[in-house]
Amino acid sequence: MDWEAWFSIAIAVLLLAGLSFRIASTDLVAVTCLAILVVVSNLSGSNKLPTSTEAMAGFGNPALLTVGLLFAVVAGLEFTGGTQLATGWLLRRAKGLLDGQIRLLVPVAFLSGFLNNTPLVAALMPVVSDLSKRTGVSTSRFLLPLSYAAILGGMCTLFGTSTNLLVFKLYQAKGGTDLHFFSPGWVGVPATILGVLYILVFTKRLLPQRRSAVSTQDDPRQYTVEMTVTADGPLVSKSIEDAGLRHLPGLYLVEIQRRGEILPAVAPTEKLHANDLLILVGALDSVVDLRKIRGLVPATDQMRKLDAPAWQRQLVETVVSPRCPLVGKSIREGKFRTRYRAAVIAVARGDQRVPGKLGDVVLDAGDVLLLEAPQSFLREHRNSNDFFLVSQVIGGEILRPERAWLSLFILLGMVLCAATQVVDILTAALVAAITMVVTRCCTMGEARRSIDGSILVVIGAAIGIGLAMDTSGAAAEIAKSMLALANRNPFATLAILYLATMICTESITNNAAALLMFPIAWNASVGLGYDPTPYIVAIMIAASASFVTPFGYQTNLMVYGAGGYRVSDYIRFGMPLNLVVFATTMIVIPICWDIKAPLPPNVPPAVVAGDVQPANMDGDVGLLNP
Repeated sequence: MDWEAWFSIAIAVLLLAGLSFRIASTDLVAVTCLAILVVVSNLSGSNKLPTSTEAMAGFGNPALLTVGLLFAVVAGLEFTGGTQLATGWLLRRAKGLLDGQIRLLVPVAFLSGFLNNTPLVAALMPVVSDLSKRTGVSTSRFLLPLSYAAILGGMCTLFGTSTNLLVFKLYQAKGGTDLHFFSPGWVGVPATILGVLYILVFTKRLLPQRRSAVSTQDDPRQYTVEMTVTADGPLVSKSIEDAGLRHLPGLYLVEIQRRGEILPAVAPTEKLHANDLLILVGALDSVVDLRKIRGLVPATDQMRKLDAPAWQRQLVETVVSPRCPLVGKSIREGKFRTRYRAAVIAVARGDQRVPGKLGDVVLDAGDVLLLEAPQSFLREHRNSNDFFLVSQVIGGEILRPERAWLSLFILLGMVLCAATQVVDILTAALVAAITMVVTRCCTMGEARRSIDGSILVVIGAAIGIGLAMDTSGAAAEIAKSMLALANRNPFATLAILYLATMICTESITNNAAALLMFPIAWNASVGLGYDPTPYIVAIMIAASASFVTPFGYQTNLMVYGAGGYRVSDYIRFGMPLNLVVFATTMIVIPICWDIKAPLPPNVPPAVVAGDVQPANMDGDVGLLNP
């Protein structure tokens, strides 16, 4: 091999090692490796290494842009409560672990085939928290299965995971034409069915109950909050238990006020009536989650009198100062909303319940208030003498339930347009994201904040490094070695490519593994003289099959702290699932595709005298801009 090939391999190994050993943040490691590549390419002037323009072109890759736009689409679902609307009717009736998992994992596996699974898991984590409260089962037995189900479902379409999108775009740029929206589903669907069955059967045996690193039980503050059952909501005529209001961690139902009658010590079988006033006491996180339950609204009507619309309001937590002029006055008497343009949602006074109706609570210095306020409240009162510690509540954005159905219709339209190829995937995601913002399902600021920039940076940098592996001839030489190891047997080559990709994705990230392995898989299959399509499908599946570590896939890392997991939990629970998906892939791909099919006429051969050679390097330079 030339020095350019060895150098490209060294950069790829450096990226692998940096991501595996977590020597720095993933985006910093990826950008540093790309920077070294660009500097050496410019100084050497070699035509076998990508120029700076070509190496940086990955950040303009259509698949990368699509991933970013999908984050914004899911933000619209999250801030309207569309996710809860789509799943809540099913999850509210869950009775235990198995029942809850079936109701959660089946729709998640289905939805993740049409939504990027990373933002989908982010949107569903609060739903899992509610499910855990209803069933009394630790969230650790729902969160990791949630991540695994989303990964499995994402394998089924080109839309379900950023990995499939990236590989598909590279496949198209190389001249491939045989992959379509549902093509990965030939392997993904049976793998998902078997994977979900495995999760349902073995969760109790292999996945222990863990306590999350941060728990609502750790919060010493006890907020008193009043909620009203809406007359046209889904909770009317439901029992307290069926509504999920009986066993809420860090939050309990004190009493119900119904037409002047007080019902203390409410039985779980008590039916909710329209306009019931519920008095609840609990921790901040649980109060925030309570506001996301469809059919419950804050009892006070002060929010409706605020000047700012819902998308311009947020939840704010603050402490009443001794200098506040309302100390010694009730919230109603002091005209809190008029004075501060904010509505009091809940009051906490140490670890005790604040008696009386919320509007009649007499404020004391040191009371902690949960407010619904315009975004300007923080700026105007952060340094006010009336309050201490004015801060925005994380996850306290005000939902817009009246737009929940709209957000679901936007999502459905995006999926249908992409699946039927009315427009390409990028255009469908772009239009859907813009429509979410224009219709106020989410604001532009919320859409921007929903995008995980570190994921996009790693993708963009890995594309450039993968291109260097291709143009330098390194990928071709590695493919040649793999063919020799497999004795040029197509099935053995398929298995080796899958296992190598799976090991890479467990060590680094799914996108980086796919981008580094794609040119190797392409050159290996073309080197055999066979159609690369089944081998590329194997790369798609293997790059997503990350179940053994919390670091290989973004959703695994997202649930790691929230579920209180240990690395050993992933190994014990995820290793058998890896074997299930591997076995399924090795059985299904040869059935659905001919792994010995000859090269299509539009794919140039790469075999010269039986050796693997870099194919059409001049044409490959532009693969990021098809």
